[in-house]
Amino acid sequence: MSRFALTLTLCLLASPMLVAQTQPPATLQTRARYILRAGDVITVEYRYTPEFNQTLTIQPDGFVDLTLIGEARVAGLTLAAVHDYVVEHSGVKLKNPEVNISLKEFEKPYFAVAGEVEHPGRFDFYEKTTALQAVLLAGGIKETGQQSEVYVFRRVNGGLAEVHKLNLKNIRKGHDLERDLILEPGDMILVPRNKLENISRFIKATNLSIYFDPLTYALP
Repeated sequence: MSRFALTLTLCLLASPMLVAQTQPPATLQTRARYILRAGDVITVEYRYTPEFNQTLTIQPDGFVDLTLIGEARVAGLTLAAVHDYVVEHSGVKLKNPEVNISLKEFEKPYFAVAGEVEHPGRFDFYEKTTALQAVLLAGGIKETGQQSEVYVFRRVNGGLAEVHKLNLKNIRKGHDLERDLILEPGDMILVPRNKLENISRFIKATNLSIYFDPLTYALP
């Protein structure tokens, strides 16, 4: 085999390895994009009509007021989805609009633990966390706390919060590990001193102030 043929063969054998090395890992290709939420600040910039540019804070109900479009719910969407929406609807008044949507400010994901725990407060949400792990991060339940009736409040929209009741006493003993709730950003955990009577599965988000201090836990 000639030197040229040998070199060509080696290059062909190595090429799949080179392609594999230059492609990003599958985990990076499938990583979820940031989802907008109430309190985030976005900028809307029109390339050719800057007089319509805006900086907007997403309201507690998830809406913003766009100059060319009107009110639009953007909480729960990605920046790409908002971009497509703005381009489509502003096209009624502008010809072939070029729009850039960017995230200017955002609230770091967190969960909160309140009530009969050693160190109540807000905690940064870095990784997968269960209700039991969150309570332990808050120093654990005091002797005065109701281990068998721990509540997780999860907002389902701007006006309602879903209530999950957990028996952490059984979960800690290993009897009901599968019932330990995996938290989502913004979840609020309450370890009450006394049992809560007649609490519904869904409550108004504004009523969370009955159980949580608005100044400490950033309630709507």
